[in-house]
This record gives sequence, C-alpha cells and structure tokens, in this order.
Amino acid sequence: MKSYDYSNREDILPISWNDFHGLCKALVQATARYNPQIILAVGRGGYYPGTLIAHLLQAEIFPIRLSRRVRDVVTYETPQWMVRPPELVKDQRVLVVDEISSSGETLNMVKAEVESLGAKEVRCAVLYAHTWGQAAPDYVGLISDALILNPWDREIFKDGVFQMNPEYVSALAQQGIEADESALIEAPHFEVAKKV
Repeated sequence: MKSYDYSNREDILPISWNDFHGLCKALVQATARYNPQIILAVGRGGYYPGTLIAHLLQAEIFPIRLSRRVRDVVTYETPQWMVRPPELVKDQRVLVVDEISSSGETLNMVKAEVESLGAKEVRCAVLYAHTWGQAAPDYVGLISDALILNPWDREIFKDGVFQMNPEYVSALAQQGIEADESALIEAPHFEVAKKV
C-alpha cells in the first residue's frame, strides 16, 4: 500500500506545542460537563492529546491502538485492532480521544467496541477534523481541510540527524511545496545528563 493522498488538502497549518496545548484546553472546557470517568487515547497520535486532557480533567486514561499503519507505513485498507479497550469501561462515562477525524472510521470502530463492553456512555473528541470527517466526533478542536503539521511527528531522527518526516515531505510535494528546515520544531539544544 502507499501513503495517504494529501492532494486534496487546502493550504498548510503548522501546529505549535502552544497551539496543541490551547486546543487541548478548549476540549477540556467543552468536555468538562460530560465529566468522563475514563479516557481512551487512540494511538499513536491520540496519545498526545489524550494524556494532556486526562491530566487536566484528572481522569483515568488507558491507551488503545487501532491503525492502518505498521511502523508509520500504511499497511491496511481499514484500521486494525492492536490494543483493545479494557473491560473496566463497563458502566463508565468514556471519552475517546484521537488526533484527527478524517473519515470517522476509527472513532466509529472504537465507539462500537466500547459500547459492546457495556460503557454507560461514549463520546469522542479530536484535536482536528476535516470537513468530510467532522460528523464522527462529539467534540472537535479545529475543523480544517489544510495539511496539518503536528509538532510531535513533524521530524524524525534518521541516519544521525533530525529531518522532516518523509510523509510530510511527500504531502507537501503533493501541494507543490518543497519542504525545508523552517518546518522543523525550534527547540533548545540539550545534552543528556546521563548515558551508557
């Protein structure tokens, strides 16, 4: 299989760590009245907002994983379960948190699985949704059809150097944009305090 088709994105939207934090705070304010007892963070991209939202709401969190990808390569046509929700969702108000809703397929699969385990209620929250995927989540931080560049996966470490994630390089190329180092995350340089 090949990577996702990014040619239908309109513009580019780089998200900073501060933007990410602000979007999570907005989702917390929106979901606070629901008062989720358990947060299920959909990995990998949903682990970031799920963890922060769980901290801000002081809720229990559990990682789940279903994806089309294996080691960042799109491998399956439909999402495949790798880590299922725990049975302790029974009789609980559950908030499923993911990074983005593109088609809504992943969120719908999680919701159905959690409902089958007897959850009292299940709602879904995402940082972003495309216009064509906004129906699936109950809470959306931002609706955009732009190519969204996340701070946590914008760069990778390969061959001894940090470089732009090849998927983003390809996605930008599909829009006629050449990737350069300006898209990397500006961060102070640190040396580890201890290493073997």
